[in-house]
Amino acid sequence: MTFFKHGRDKRLPLYQQVRDELLENISAGIWLPEKPIPTESELTKSYGVAIGTIRKAVDTLVNDGLLYRSQGRGTFVRRPDFNASLFRFFRQMSSDGRFVMPKSQLLSKTMKQPSKHIADALNLNTRDHAICLERLRFLEERVVLTEEIWLPESLFSRLIDLDLSEFGNLLYPFYEQECGQLIASARETLTIQSANTRIAGALNIAENSPVAVIERVAYGYDKTPLEYRISHGAAETFCYQIEIT
Repeated sequence: MTFFKHGRDKRLPLYQQVRDELLENISAGIWLPEKPIPTESELTKSYGVAIGTIRKAVDTLVNDGLLYRSQGRGTFVRRPDFNASLFRFFRQMSSDGRFVMPKSQLLSKTMKQPSKHIADALNLNTRDHAICLERLRFLEERVVLTEEIWLPESLFSRLIDLDLSEFGNLLYPFYEQECGQLIASARETLTIQSANTRIAGALNIAENSPVAVIERVAYGYDKTPLEYRISHGAAETFCYQIEIT
């Protein structure tokens, strides 16, 4: 006999039903990033299924990158490093050759209707409102990135009344702290465009200069889109490198 908290599609294999149940615990914040989940024996008792079923359900979440195993310590919820992802494209060395994580300056926070493109990315209606953040990223005193960030009002309403000074340098831990929204994965698209007047002015480059553009849609553990972000950086600071083996 199985003991599920939520109704499941019994047409699915049992391990997949368990996998979906485990994912609910991650999505709801019951199991937190970098914290161990219950042991396989504990999960077997909780769900009333064979240990092989539990192991296969956990394996699927490990393969999906949502959990990871640590020898001798247990299985943990993974917290992705999104800044490492973004800045693999942009040189971020200081003048003396040290690796530096760019600092942030939040310029504005407004509530407005998104374009159809952004609304579609966030699964919103164009009549819905969203929070729009405009931000600069600095390396030593130079602006290296401009960012426009959109968040669904229904999930991030707590941010509306906060002062700009209360936002941290890293937004994803801030979302988790203030709104209980955990970012688990993201999809990025890279293109090269010409800088318009606003982007050129922010990056201190000539208008129509080439800029690298990275669009990101970030998702929760349940694949709900939580953030749309578009970042622009001067092409001269852009570097794409990949190892093929």
